Amino acid sequence: MKEESAETASETLLPDRPISPHPNLVTATGLAALEAQLAEARTAYEAANAIEDANERRRQAAGPLRDVRYLVERLRTAQVVSEPASSEIVAFGSKVAFSRDDGRVQTYRIVGEDEADPKAGSISYVSPVAKVLMGKAVGEIASLGDQELEILTIA
Repeated sequence: MKEESAETASETLLPDRPISPHPNLVTATGLAALEAQLAEARTAYEAANAIEDANERRRQAAGPLRDVRYLVERLRTAQVVSEPASSEIVAFGSKVAFSRDDGRVQTYRIVGEDEADPKAGSISYVSPVAKVLMGKAVGEIASLGDQELEILTIA
C-alpha cells in the first residue's frame, strides 16, 4: 500500500512549469491564445474534480491545476505589444524573411515566448535568430555565430 501512496503523491504533486525571466511580451493573438488555454485548463480541472475516486481525481487534476497556475501568472504579467507601425525595420510582431549562407530562405514572425512555434512560422523574440534580426532593415546582414542572415522582406 505504501508504494501506491508514494506513486499517487508523485503524480498529484507536479512541479510548477518554469516561468521565463524575460518580460512577458505578447501579441494580441498570443494573449487570446493564453486566455483560451486557461479556459481549457479550467475545464479539464473541473472535469477531473467530478471524478468520484479520490486518488484518480487527484491524479487527473494535477496537470490541469499546474497549467492553471502557469497560465494565470502568464496572463497577469502579459504585456501586449501592438503591431509594428512600420515595416522598415524588424520589430516585435514583424514577419521577416531572410536567407542563410547555404541558400535556404526562412520566414518567421517574431512573437512572445508562449506563442512561439517555429514549425508554424513563429519564433520567440528572445531566440538567437530574432535577437540578431531585430532593429535591422531589408538588405542588411545579421551575424549569428559563423552564419550570415540577409534580410529579404519585412511585413
